[in-house]
Amino acid sequence: MEGKFNRKFKYPWVLLNEVPFTDEFKRRVRVLTDAPVSFGVIPREHWFQPDWIDETLALEGRKSLVMQNTIYGVCSISYRNMCRFNSGFFFRHELLQPYKWYWRVEPDVRYFCDLNYDPFLYMEDNNKLYGFTISMTELEPTIPTLWSSVKEFIAENPQYLHRDNSMDFLSDDGDTYNLCHFWSNFEIGDMDFWRSEAYMKFFEFLDEKGGFYYERWGDAPIHSIALSLFAGGDQIHFFKDIGYRHGRFQHCPQGKTWREGHCSCDPDDVFDFTPGSCLSHFLGMK
Repeated sequence: MEGKFNRKFKYPWVLLNEVPFTDEFKRRVRVLTDAPVSFGVIPREHWFQPDWIDETLALEGRKSLVMQNTIYGVCSISYRNMCRFNSGFFFRHELLQPYKWYWRVEPDVRYFCDLNYDPFLYMEDNNKLYGFTISMTELEPTIPTLWSSVKEFIAENPQYLHRDNSMDFLSDDGDTYNLCHFWSNFEIGDMDFWRSEAYMKFFEFLDEKGGFYYERWGDAPIHSIALSLFAGGDQIHFFKDIGYRHGRFQHCPQGKTWREGHCSCDPDDVFDFTPGSCLSHFLGMK
């Protein structure tokens, strides 16, 4: 990330954790960049499972996902804390209050291409709110009641629907959820969207349902559903020129874009149009 992009632009880093970072960790991070770095602790009420969650029901939900052989944090309360934090709290942290734009960077990710322009300026100049590199379908057993909860919120708050929304990305029939979402371990976005009245009321409504803990609602489908309903379709951007990998899923630029970016990824190793990807769904709306 530093070598491919930020060494040229020197945007500040903000690192957050539920416990204080050690002095050794801070020292090692600061050696890696000339950009300003801030280290913050997440407030307890923004991270840990709320007291009003019925832990007996939550435990039953976790056991059910184990029995269904579901992957990704099925037994982990911490994973659910992360999903809830990224859905409704990261943009409220005191260290992020001075900022409008953010680029989410997770552990264990790879960037493959030189990025010689400023994606934040691109987003601002082109009236974009959110950018992604990979989109896919969610694991249905993790969100059995999410869509019905979304429909309930919309029925009660139709005023928040954008007239040029992207419902077609979410639903093939206008009623059921096709499970498509933007994979949120990479996202470049406008935090003012998350801070808006529409999104804040949406998150608070969902949070009260308890689905982050009784099921395993992820921030990726929640972000994606909100964007697709409350923003214009042309405000969501596919960064086809950013080579990115997390786990076994990879996006690699193609052709001239691959050459100009001096990309080190294999252009034949892409998730873009394989089974489980929603990219063709997104591009089909354009």
